[in-house]
This record gives sequence, C-alpha cells and structure tokens, in this order.
Amino acid sequence: MAVYAVGDLQGCLEPLQRLLERLQFDAASDKLWLVGDLVNRGPQSLETLRFVRDLGDAAICVLGNHDLHLLAVAASGKPLKPRDTLRPVIEAPDAGELLDWLRNRPLLHHDTALGWTMVHAGLPPQWDLELALACAAEVETELRGAHSERLFASMYGDKPALWSPELTGMERLRYTLNALTRMRYIDAEGTLDFACKTLPEQAPPELTPWFRIDNRRSRDQRVVFGHWSTLGLIREADLLALDTGCLWGGRLTAARLDAADTPVVSVACPQAKRPNK
Repeated sequence: MAVYAVGDLQGCLEPLQRLLERLQFDAASDKLWLVGDLVNRGPQSLETLRFVRDLGDAAICVLGNHDLHLLAVAASGKPLKPRDTLRPVIEAPDAGELLDWLRNRPLLHHDTALGWTMVHAGLPPQWDLELALACAAEVETELRGAHSERLFASMYGDKPALWSPELTGMERLRYTLNALTRMRYIDAEGTLDFACKTLPEQAPPELTPWFRIDNRRSRDQRVVFGHWSTLGLIREADLLALDTGCLWGGRLTAARLDAADTPVVSVACPQAKRPNK
C-alpha cells in the first residue's frame, strides 16, 4: 500500500488523472490524501468532485477555503463571485449528494501511525495538535449539523485574527476556519495577516510564514498543506507544502508519505486562470 498526498486541484481533474496514472495508483490498496480546494476557478469542479467522491475510502480530503465557499453559496443562494466556476456543481442533478459528501469532509486529518497531519493552510503557532483537533471538531460539528446555515452566513471576514482561548461562538469558529483554510503569514504578536500572498523573501519584514514561527507549538508534528501557490514545493523533515500552482499553469504534485525520503512526482498543467483575471 502506498499513501500519496496531492496539492490543490481547484477543478483541474485532467492533471490529477494523469498524475494518478503516472503513480500507478490503485484505489483498491493505495490511499490518496488531498489537501483541500477540490473545486473552483478550474474547468472541471463538478467532475472533480464526482471523481474524488467515487474513490470512496481510498481518498482522504480536508476542506479548503474554496470548498467551504461552494458549500456557503449553495446553502445561502448568495451570488457567485466573478471568478467562481461553481455553477455546474450547484445546478447538477446530483448536487445534493455531492454537497452532502463535501460537507462531511474534515478540516484536519491526523494519522498517528503514519506520523503526518494534513490541513489546507496551516496550524496557528498557539495551537498544539490536541487543540487543533479540538477546534477543527467544533467547526465540523456545526458544519454537519441541522443549522449549518448559521455558520455559512457568518463565516466570511478576517476578524478575529488573533487566537485567544476566551473566544466563543461564531468568533471562535471563524478564527478556526480562517486559520486552517486561509492562513499564510503571521506578525510578531501572533496575528493572522490575510493581505500578503507573496513569496517570503518579498514579504514585509514584520510578517513571517506560519511554519517559520520559532515558538510554533506544532513543531513536533509533520504537516502537509497546500493553499499557497506562490510558495511552491517545500519538502523538509517536518513540512510538506504541495500547492505548486496547477490552476495557474504550474504543476500538480504528489508526495509519497509512507516512504522514508518522501519522494515527489509532478505533472505539468495547462493554465486555467491568470492571476487577477
């Protein structure tokens, strides 16, 4: 059995199929970890959802910010954003089944035996794994509950941007969602910054990538994540960044998590979107 983690798809199914063929992926015995953002902006969000859903237990996927946006739009009927490519999903005859499946994906996945933790964007420095799992579970309970529309109606926004154990209610849930699915940079006080998306060497000096915070409490964990296409591939002993810009004409990358040296395989991707277009 092999365990592969793959970066952000965002509706780019054809590169995923080529990548799995190159890996000789066998859904009967292998596992596929997907770091979230299955959908949006790419050309085949509907087909991607169906493909991953049909992999059954062979696929483990955490929710990304674009996946949550799809769920919120479908639940509220709010207008799609100009760059969204989600209408085929919402209007599909099997939309209800697909959205229910998506809503039941976790925000964080940890495999004790394998020694890897998967999340879409990252883990805030104030959290250890135990707290991260607990906060993720709080959101998942709300997301899967009978009144999930309350979460979808209130999840947008950048505040609060600083963790406190005193946070309650929607503020606590929104912080968790933002940290796990949108985070990139953090300032010296531990506050999340959502404006900067550049490479670390181009960022303002007061900002640090979340995974470079010296006192990060999850440093004893091996974390695999996506979300940050300008960052590209990072492969370190305790860190694996896998968003290599498939949507933007980069590559789709897979790393084998159960191999000692975490070998990486990637395929070229046709450009589906141009930045700020």
